[in-house]
Amino acid sequence: MLLGAYRVIEIADEKGALAGKIFADLGADVIKVEPPRGDPARRRPPLTAARDGTPISLFWLALNVNKRGITLAWETPTGRELLLRLIERVDFVIESLPPGTLQRSGLGWETLHRVNPRLILISITPFGQEGPYRDFLGSDLEVMALSGTLSLAGEEDGEPMRVSVPQAFFWAGVEAVMGGLTALAFRAVSGRGQHVDVSAQVAAMAPLAMAPAHWDLNRVNPLRAGIFVTGRSVTGAKMRALWRCRDGWINFIIYGGAAGRHTNQQLVAWMRERGMAPSWLTEIDWSRFEVTQLTQEEVDRLEAPIAEFFLTITKQEFLQEAIRRQMLGYPVSTVADIASDPQLEARGFWQEVRDPTTGRSLRYPGGFAVINGERLPLRRPAPRCGEHNAEVFAEIGVSEADLQYLAALGIV
Repeated sequence: MLLGAYRVIEIADEKGALAGKIFADLGADVIKVEPPRGDPARRRPPLTAARDGTPISLFWLALNVNKRGITLAWETPTGRELLLRLIERVDFVIESLPPGTLQRSGLGWETLHRVNPRLILISITPFGQEGPYRDFLGSDLEVMALSGTLSLAGEEDGEPMRVSVPQAFFWAGVEAVMGGLTALAFRAVSGRGQHVDVSAQVAAMAPLAMAPAHWDLNRVNPLRAGIFVTGRSVTGAKMRALWRCRDGWINFIIYGGAAGRHTNQQLVAWMRERGMAPSWLTEIDWSRFEVTQLTQEEVDRLEAPIAEFFLTITKQEFLQEAIRRQMLGYPVSTVADIASDPQLEARGFWQEVRDPTTGRSLRYPGGFAVINGERLPLRRPAPRCGEHNAEVFAEIGVSEADLQYLAALGIV
């Protein structure tokens, strides 16, 4: 396991859950700290039933696989002392509390660094630890909007649109892990830990990677265009990116360059085999084709017969031919498509895990990478509330009798 030598304390809510999961998937010992009554996110929809009949979140089960779990009221004086004793022995702390919360609780960066000079503290917040927005609350909607990402999603004449599944803090979680591992590399050289400050607003700018380049090169800000893309032609022409097919949608764009020319040529050959390519389309010299100078009228003429052809094929037909003909493009997958995808099945992506919380076998997405021919393993299901209290606290000298006393006080 890549990070098997490292330990992580996660005192984060849903904003930091993915960061902890990635560390856990990579082999780190991630200890999820919940309040004594459990993480409120355990009850976030969509829900399934736990062993005792109470609802449990599928979202929570998915994001906390591979972690150990303890309960601790760390805001209390005794809880704070216990947490500091745990932190003395770990490499990373992941937290997603409002800026200043740890400082006011006597657990600020200076204190943690003094207790454990090699500690890497990863803080995930909507807008970062400093600046004019630091104290603003931010859900996925606000963060995605203020990142600018929503400005490019939606119809040209409509309002900005959000993605159906909240993802701003997924982007933040990935950036948090990269920042933490960069700090780990620095620690290997210097021996010192660092405080990694992750702004979800900045992290959610990643999908906009091409937009700044449009401004730098052309002094033009790209605008949302629905199922079309802009910025490919200097004439301002827009090109279709999403196309209707017999059973859904296909992603395909008329490109230039070597790969685009090959794709266009292969698509027209396929259309000709089906008797759906007009003669003028087959006569185009694709070896010289470019999109940069196309007018909207020329784009519309090219796309019209392609649109008619795509309506006659299924997503699976397109995928099979795209692979066979080495074409750019792919079907737009639904959740059901992903669950039944033969490529994921062939790569052993899905794994059945006996879940003690629900008492059932659940089908989990497997580890996100295959390393040396082996997929990152699912070592344990998401923990029951306080499942690992005894073994984790025993490592800092807390006995079973002590735990029972602390439980009676509402501290664990």
